[in-house]
Amino acid sequence: MISRRVIITGLSTYWGGRLAQALEADPRFEAIIGIDKTPPKVELQRTEFVRVLDQHSLIRRLVEAAEIDTVIDTRMVVDSIVTAPRLAHENNVLGTMNILTACTGPDSPVRKVVFKSSAHLYGAHQDDPAFFTEVMDRPHPPRTALERDIVEAEGAVREFADRNPDTTVTVLRFTHGLGPDLRTSLTRLFGAPAVPAILGFDPRCQFVHADDIVGCLEHAVRNDLDGTFNCAADGVLTLSEVADLLGKRLAPILPPWGTGLAAGVLRRAGLQLSPELQNLMRFGRGLDNRKLKASGYRYRYTTRETVLKLREHQRLHPLLRGSTEAYRYEGEVEEFLRYSPSVRPATRHRGRRPTNLPPGEAGAGDDDADGGRATVTGARYEDLEAEEVVAVLPSLERRDLEDLRVHERERAGREPIVAAIDRILARQR
Repeated sequence: MISRRVIITGLSTYWGGRLAQALEADPRFEAIIGIDKTPPKVELQRTEFVRVLDQHSLIRRLVEAAEIDTVIDTRMVVDSIVTAPRLAHENNVLGTMNILTACTGPDSPVRKVVFKSSAHLYGAHQDDPAFFTEVMDRPHPPRTALERDIVEAEGAVREFADRNPDTTVTVLRFTHGLGPDLRTSLTRLFGAPAVPAILGFDPRCQFVHADDIVGCLEHAVRNDLDGTFNCAADGVLTLSEVADLLGKRLAPILPPWGTGLAAGVLRRAGLQLSPELQNLMRFGRGLDNRKLKASGYRYRYTTRETVLKLREHQRLHPLLRGSTEAYRYEGEVEEFLRYSPSVRPATRHRGRRPTNLPPGEAGAGDDDADGGRATVTGARYEDLEAEEVVAVLPSLERRDLEDLRVHERERAGREPIVAAIDRILARQR
């Protein structure tokens, strides 16, 4: 089935916003509607935002009125430190049930449902297999409230799939994501001067780059992928190898017994370790990703490359620090810019160029983001000589190079830097 008219739940989350931006670039999508309790945190050109709670009656009205054929649910909370257990349960379980109910019925136009889930469903235990496949169940009952929520939510999705055999239902189980703009309990752990560890444990680690998370979601929207798919990059590393790639020291400061109590000391220092992360710091986890790759998806980054990209960001962060005003959704202004006949088509949204990375904080339903897009700022950057800036240009992402070029043209005006950027951009075409 070819998706043409979609609803994205959790538009204010990191993944909801980024997916909407990716779909907007394809004119084949006739309608893109985003729903959430709070406004989006990225600038969107074609996506229509509807402020609505997870009430199945309201969502059903939207689905039927807009003749939605595809629903993508990106709301799941997978980091238990971002909200209270009760609120996480309401979002992950009750909210999921309401959305599925809104898609049910003989007259429903929905023919595809994509559900963003988490590898926390498998847990992390001493007797785990080397790599979990999609057909494997977790070997032990859920230990934490978040794990129970994920198991229950996926159970509701399976029941929906059984009751609606004509609907393509895709479940994507993501491992931990890393990216320059993600702020999770794991990225905070890796952002510490030394990487804390549990004495006597060196767990295996597998990650997925933020760009690949968006890529997997987009792949599921564009293709008929019925069933469950693990989403994780190729390769695994031990925690000590991760620390070494980040250029940091591994600090086994947590005791193997009473780890939770000892983690309270780190909490007072601003580093909070969720129960799920503590389990991973003992035993780690690996996912078999062959099923998704067999469907045609190709990961941009391996686990090792994902860690190296994080190190690159950490090294360059003092130079690439957000200085632009964060995007703020104002409904009446957005309506005017999009639809008013007084606004010339060529100038719509020219004031803020849409980006693939959100600059605001994550909402309650966001699983792992509160950071903003890094753009070039003045202050320390302006103190650098042109030769120093040119030396770091090959390490920058294309979007950062483009921002830096605009900055130099409008402010500093150093032609050697602009020329060097132009050469690099020309090679990347």
